[in-house]
Amino acid sequence: MKPRRFALTPGEPAGIGPDLCLLLASQPQPHPLIAITSRDLLLERAAQLGVAVDLLPVTLEQLPTEPAPANSLYVWDTPLAKPVISGQLDQANAAFVLQTLTRAGHGCLDGHFAGMITAPVHKGVINDSGIAFSGHTEFLADLTHTEQVVMMLATHGLRVALVTTHLPLREIADAITVERLERVTRILHADLQHKFGIARPRILVCGLNPHAGEGGHLGREEIDIIEPTLERLRTEGMDLRGPLPADTLFTPKYLEHCDAVLAMYHDQGLPVLKYKGFGAAVNVTLGLPIIRTSVDHGTALDLAGSGKIDTGSLQVALETAYQMAENRI
Repeated sequence: MKPRRFALTPGEPAGIGPDLCLLLASQPQPHPLIAITSRDLLLERAAQLGVAVDLLPVTLEQLPTEPAPANSLYVWDTPLAKPVISGQLDQANAAFVLQTLTRAGHGCLDGHFAGMITAPVHKGVINDSGIAFSGHTEFLADLTHTEQVVMMLATHGLRVALVTTHLPLREIADAITVERLERVTRILHADLQHKFGIARPRILVCGLNPHAGEGGHLGREEIDIIEPTLERLRTEGMDLRGPLPADTLFTPKYLEHCDAVLAMYHDQGLPVLKYKGFGAAVNVTLGLPIIRTSVDHGTALDLAGSGKIDTGSLQVALETAYQMAENRI
């Protein structure tokens, strides 16, 4: 298999993203992996961690075709606005974070990279700097001019996609519309086929209300919106089961024969997935014209520069991106 290049963005420079990149360099990769970040930042963090990593400079005009040698890392240098102190946020570097994402995203769109893997950003400090930012997912949707994207987290034996993401609970029911549910289901089904190589995906769909509405006694969203939408999509050949009560859906009886679960909201599906695989899970953005995966944890500012971290989730994110690129139709 011909090696494909992948972009890696370390996210918040004061967090553990730079540490993850440096620790990752000791693990052989099957493809060229290019960290888009400040070379000075990596040098300073390597000294703090006491690790020896050879940072190999690259440019967009001179990208590698082979994986980096052992204990080395390709770096597309992206300058910081101000020096970084581990664990201390600085609004001055917010634009730097977005520049790394922009470089990676455009590189994927232009065919220089087969996909991008992202370490965690800190939404608060970016917004505090005066830049409106709601997250990687929305930023990359805007960058790639994508109208609708879907957040999916995955770990061994379980994939969970979301109809709604970061909304207050009192707004969720109004956000579950026929149009949104249909778009999200189509994106999930298509990307399971075209990016995960599953010819006929079987998707389990959660109800919104307790007991999936219990025949309308605990809410009518299942009767008025969810079931009619699923039934219409079934006529197109989609294998959709539900709406099912979320409290019993996440059991072996159902999960052993499904390819993904579609949850109605963030805290309906993700607590189960994170309980099952925290530290070994991956966040995938579906619906984009590019491949993007991410870790399942935050910036962990208190651990930056400490050496008390592991690369488990990042390694899963890498392996998932590699698999998606190989399966992509």
